[in-house]
Amino acid sequence: MTPTGRPFGPGRKEKQSAPADGDFFPIGEGVGDPHDVPVGYKLDPWWWLLVAVAGLIIFLIIWRPDPYWDILVFVKDGLLVTIILTVCSFVLILVVGLLGGLGRIAKNRLVYMAASLYVEIVRGIPLLVQLIWWYFAAPVVIQAIGGALNIAPLAEYRANAIFLAIIGLVICYGAYMAEIFRAGIQSIHKGQMEAARSLGMNYFQAMRYVILPQAFKVVLPPVGNEFIMLLKDTSLVSVVAVADLTRRGREFMAVHFNPIEVWTLVALLYLVLTLLAARLIARLERDRGVRGAS
Repeated sequence: MTPTGRPFGPGRKEKQSAPADGDFFPIGEGVGDPHDVPVGYKLDPWWWLLVAVAGLIIFLIIWRPDPYWDILVFVKDGLLVTIILTVCSFVLILVVGLLGGLGRIAKNRLVYMAASLYVEIVRGIPLLVQLIWWYFAAPVVIQAIGGALNIAPLAEYRANAIFLAIIGLVICYGAYMAEIFRAGIQSIHKGQMEAARSLGMNYFQAMRYVILPQAFKVVLPPVGNEFIMLLKDTSLVSVVAVADLTRRGREFMAVHFNPIEVWTLVALLYLVLTLLAARLIARLERDRGVRGAS
């Protein structure tokens, strides 16, 4: 009906005014996909679990300052080492994983074989064994090479625990990340590459501007899962003289002989870190429009 009450003529439709700033389109009108409808941020209920665990730690410290507060003060530097080790390693893992993933789909036979050999060998060796090799065996190899080539800095090389721990984590997790990136890139339809090339882009431009942005959205959930696994697996570096959270907890227990309190608090601290990381990753997935993000 027109504003005057007269019916519209055949083929005429009533004009709809555009929504004002801040209004939402109703589902089915003005949008092609209900998942694309803008919605306000809703608090993730899993944050309450994080709050509960943090509250439990505070309760234990207030209830029994000795030993829980003493333990927290003693391991706080190890907690910082764990966080730094995780973040630094993960940044390098992303680089190694991306290069490995591109190598796994490369048409150059030599590059493909090198990337495939790296992935297959590294994935077949336990992470703990790799960390031990890098800390105890790698320095001996470096010293032998330095002695053979008469290079004094190499011949006198001394192991740096944190540096070699990062190397071990990056080499190991980079192989798994390479497979994640390979699967993500191959999940993008081949027509995307063909369309980009038809527009005059070369292979690297097509990868950078067309394929990889879509692949990153696909691989975000498994990449986030790898980050959480890495955060927990950093506890293994305690066996190679890195003073992380686990090692500092073990040192406190060795002096005071209270394993229940020490490992309860250490476990709760790890749980806080992993829950916080999981919630931040879930928020990032929602912001990037990943389907099924919690």
